[in-house]
Amino acid sequence: QVQLEEVGGGSVQPGGSLRLSCAASGFTTSAICMGWFREVPGKEREGVAAADTDGSPALADSVKGRFTISKDNSRQILYLEMNNLQPTDTAIYYCAAEDAYCSTQGLLQHDEYTYWGHGTQVTVSS
Repeated sequence: QVQLEEVGGGSVQPGGSLRLSCAASGFTTSAICMGWFREVPGKEREGVAAADTDGSPALADSVKGRFTISKDNSRQILYLEMNNLQPTDTAIYYCAAEDAYCSTQGLLQHDEYTYWGHGTQVTVSS
């Protein structure tokens, strides 16, 4: 049974930092794509950052220069380092994974992913 365990999140002031991690288990292959998405009420789930089967990263324009994504392929853990957080980053952050075909163009598209974590809240407020 595939599981995605998300760790991290919380509340910080503007300009602060947080780190999220997502550990995947239950996959029969080590070649999985993984990504972080975020959602706020009334808006579509947004792709934030992702890594393909080789760990090559993709970042949304809104977080470039502030967020860093990395993937430990051997342990199937995805990390998201978030710096200079702003109130607009407030959302529930979800980890996603896919063990079938992952297209480079689709890494930040939520409908490319089959498996999802339960989500973790990130709140940025003064």
